[in-house]
Amino acid sequence: MAKKLMKGNEAIAEAAIKAGCRYFFGYPITPQNEIPEYMSRRMPQIGGTFVQAESEVSAINMVYGAAGAGARAMTSSSSPGISLKQEGISYIACSELPAVIVNMMRTGPGLGGILPSQGDYFQAVKGGGHGDYHLIVLAPSSIQEAADLIMDGFDLADIYRNPVMILGDGMIGQMMEPVEFKEPGKRPLPAKDWAATGWDGKSRKRAVINSLYIAAEEMEEVMARLKARYDEIEKKEKRVEEYMMDDAEVCITAYGTVARIAKSTAQKLRSEGIKAGVIRPITLWPFPSETYEKYCGQVDFFFDVEMSLGQMLEDVKLAVNGRKPVEFMGVVGGSVPTPNQIREKIMEVIRREK
Repeated sequence: MAKKLMKGNEAIAEAAIKAGCRYFFGYPITPQNEIPEYMSRRMPQIGGTFVQAESEVSAINMVYGAAGAGARAMTSSSSPGISLKQEGISYIACSELPAVIVNMMRTGPGLGGILPSQGDYFQAVKGGGHGDYHLIVLAPSSIQEAADLIMDGFDLADIYRNPVMILGDGMIGQMMEPVEFKEPGKRPLPAKDWAATGWDGKSRKRAVINSLYIAAEEMEEVMARLKARYDEIEKKEKRVEEYMMDDAEVCITAYGTVARIAKSTAQKLRSEGIKAGVIRPITLWPFPSETYEKYCGQVDFFFDVEMSLGQMLEDVKLAVNGRKPVEFMGVVGGSVPTPNQIREKIMEVIRREK
């Protein structure tokens, strides 16, 4: 299939359709509006269902219902809208249902602004709703990768019966790049014999979708099952990109579109004789801690760059565990760091260490 120039939000929506998503429930908020707009046009063409809900709270509970019936369902929003969905996301996680949630982050807290940000990292990876649960969190750095990860995300959600979040900043949604849609995944998927699709009273065990367990023993059993699943995800699904790290003495680390800027910075530093490389987590949960551990004996320091006040920074520090210095540069308010700005901050650290 030939590549097509598409806006990120529209590519995400089309990739979801190609992955088998037939139910989309959303509510407009900048900078993800093109996703529901695209779905409103395409879903009727393929026999799918599009609903613009009356609120974000309604939208996530519609996803809950469709997922409980075994359908591939998705919603999308941006930071304040995702906050409103958190209770429903927690219910979906406890009910062990597959679903895909897209967050195109904007500046905050509060209503903030409509410019890009990475300020929702904590919310995404630490569990933004109540209780002990995890989302699988995938962070694309290009439109092609966003389309690929949407397709992977639906498969991961089905395999682990767990919600998946695609976490992108507003740039991913709004910029345009060539994209080629791959064929749907070939991974074997489990049967959805748990789905509530009707019951005749005899042909199978009755399917009940539930997140309420009054008895302590029942709740403990559910949590043990979830914990075992999270352990399996941590073991099997970590994804990370290493860029020019073979001989790196300075490691820049970033995720999403900021990692692309970090790569340009590494190239610039290498042209000046400084051996720089980049670690880019693709799964923010599970976090690829082992990759950082691997380079602790090689690099002089790690340099974390984010469009936030420092959220992934905490996971980087936990991974490094005091074995090497971890420096930080944060850009907030909707500004985007430039390679020269990152380079200058790194040079300040190098001069200071000398």
